Amino acid sequence: MKHLVFALIAVAVTVICWGAYGPTLHKGQVAMEHSRLRPLVCVGLAYFLIAVVVPMALLWTSGESGRWTFGGTFWSLFAGAAGAIGALGIIAAFSFGGKPVWVMPLVFGCAPVINAFLTIWWEGRWKDINPFFYAGLILVAIGAATVLISKPGSPKKHAATAPVEQAQPAAEGEQSG
Repeated sequence: MKHLVFALIAVAVTVICWGAYGPTLHKGQVAMEHSRLRPLVCVGLAYFLIAVVVPMALLWTSGESGRWTFGGTFWSLFAGAAGAIGALGIIAAFSFGGKPVWVMPLVFGCAPVINAFLTIWWEGRWKDINPFFYAGLILVAIGAATVLISKPGSPKKHAATAPVEQAQPAAEGEQSG
């Protein structure tokens, strides 16, 4: 039970940090006069400090078990490259007019679908998938489409309404009610 609580806390921290990623990255990009590469450099520097300097110090001081292997290094570098290319994709989306309010839900709505299919494929688990799982993925796709169609600033497709008549100023001598 203790491990489950810590796992849920770790998930919550990730949700909060990744949820803040898009809006804060967009603010940085806007503050850098919509540069595409300067924010990516800053993301890379933050990753370097948090994901290289701190873990290396912990490896040297904690005596963590495990060892460097070719396969582990290759796949971990591939994952890092995928993350960096994804960050560049988000920056590009913002550069072309995307806003965090709809770019990030699309990213974080569709990315788990890729994650699910890639994991199922690598583990050869196709036969273990039930219809409710597919229904959930379909709901994710519908949710992503709904976010894109209904994003703030989208033209509203409501039934035409009668124009509102503007009040005319009262003529001299008339009282307004």
